[in-house]
Amino acid sequence: MSQIETGNVGLPGSAPEQAAQEAEERPPSPDVDITKPHVARMWDFYLGGKHNYAVDREVAEQVLKLMPETRIGVRLNRRFLVETVRWMVEEAGVRQFLDIGSGLPTQQNVHEVAQAIDPDARVVYVDNDPLVRVHAEALLATDPNTIFLTGDVHDPKAVLDRPELREHLDLSKPVGLLLVAVLHFVDDNERAYEIVRTLCDALPSGSYLAISHALKDERTEQATAIYRQNNAGGRPRTEEEVRGFFAGLTPVGCGLTRIGEWTPPDRPNGLAESENVVALGDPAELKKLPGMCGIARIDR
Repeated sequence: MSQIETGNVGLPGSAPEQAAQEAEERPPSPDVDITKPHVARMWDFYLGGKHNYAVDREVAEQVLKLMPETRIGVRLNRRFLVETVRWMVEEAGVRQFLDIGSGLPTQQNVHEVAQAIDPDARVVYVDNDPLVRVHAEALLATDPNTIFLTGDVHDPKAVLDRPELREHLDLSKPVGLLLVAVLHFVDDNERAYEIVRTLCDALPSGSYLAISHALKDERTEQATAIYRQNNAGGRPRTEEEVRGFFAGLTPVGCGLTRIGEWTPPDRPNGLAESENVVALGDPAELKKLPGMCGIARIDR
């Protein structure tokens, strides 16, 4: 997708086009560093968004050259997120969500999906990218049930201790904890497991954890090396290692499975084509995508 609205540009190389490109590369806030790539903006580029910069696109294109299926992978992550939130509200009765590593706003955000079912559903988004904060605050300016907090998955206690979070969410009632495509940016295994335990231990029985995670193979290791070279740590994990995040929890539906094979708990036969966030394409090819996702319930 072009990063410039076609209605605002002239002929290639023209002054209007050049002006638009220059405007595009000016950050909306002084604390947004556009000299270094950021994973949230790269993810936005994979999704076809326009809230990204040349440095993000350059590194993302390196990943796409190595793994062209990355675009379908991020769209399947989006489908997983949307369908998980829908199921939690409609079927599990969850009315509160904590989305850590939320990324840039796009279509069918968590609060939009949840509040389409129950307008009183409450959502807290957490991300460490200042650009995410700028866009989230603009989007949420008139939504009293949804807030954004600057925070980092690497420091879950700091996130949980934020008074804004505890004022917005009632942690005595079930919460949907969303860690979608974020844990593979935590290098150390034990630290990653500790992060999940810390977050889950803060939530009451009847809460849910939803995760998606890159699987370790030769190409995901190479892709991770590209991220590491550009100021983003990471560690794709084996199936056994990913399953470790659900230790002590109760898997729901199909549990942790390949992302191309996942189905919502209330739709074990899969989604109708009209219900898909993304056209699924060849099922055999989807099964090869190196990622896992799933939902588990927190029982005390």
